[in-house]
Amino acid sequence: MKTINELKIGYIGFGNMAGAIARGLIQSGLKAENMYAVSGHFDRLSEKCEKMGGIHALEDPMELAAVSDIVFISVKPNKIRDVVKPLAEALAGDTEKLVISIAWGYNFDRYFEEDILKDGTHLLCTCPNTPVSINKGIFVAENKHSLTEMQLETVEELLSYLGRVIFVETKLMGASGTVCGCGPAFADLFMEAMADAAVMYGIPRKTAYEMVSAMTEGNAALQLASGKHPGEMKDEVCSPGGSTIRGVAALEEHGFRAAVIAAIKAIQEK
Repeated sequence: MKTINELKIGYIGFGNMAGAIARGLIQSGLKAENMYAVSGHFDRLSEKCEKMGGIHALEDPMELAAVSDIVFISVKPNKIRDVVKPLAEALAGDTEKLVISIAWGYNFDRYFEEDILKDGTHLLCTCPNTPVSINKGIFVAENKHSLTEMQLETVEELLSYLGRVIFVETKLMGASGTVCGCGPAFADLFMEAMADAAVMYGIPRKTAYEMVSAMTEGNAALQLASGKHPGEMKDEVCSPGGSTIRGVAALEEHGFRAAVIAAIKAIQEK
């Protein structure tokens, strides 16, 4: 198996998430010249690839499948069958070629049950989030896969450049993907609302965003470093009769927890 820096990495579909993965890998030291991308709008793809340091923009998905050691399936789910199925033979024909799916709603079994990929394909299904672009993301990965032990080590090393890699059971992929993949939008909404409140009380908007982002980052880092239950951390900030507990009570009165849970439920029941 090649070293990480020698791997040729291809992206079938090069939208926001694939672009985030590529940026994160390039920021980690991988060379753009070892990356290849194919997408539906070649002119826009070429411009995007050039801006990212010279990723190779290709028109033929078959060419990408042939040249790449690792292939990311990153097209929209409704395009999977039309785009990926014609590549099935090429993706299964090389004993060392790896396929990493980041397509929402597609787990390992589905690719084979729907005859999109063929037996012999080395496949791992994942769900990443956008902070992978700055190496602070999460890759939720399905623990059912067809990688060899050596291939799995390679993939874990590669994805660890982008953030944390968390393996879960197949039945938990949907909920895990929702929390990690959709969660940033919910966090952004919370951050925007808190910044709006800061602006309402006279703090300049740029300063408000900086404060809120740094607070969110620091609090998350503290939880990860300490391993403390979030409720315990909350209690440490809430003095009896103090200001913080009054704010917590106001959030509870307005259904803060219920709203967050409802957001996850709405996606899961879609």
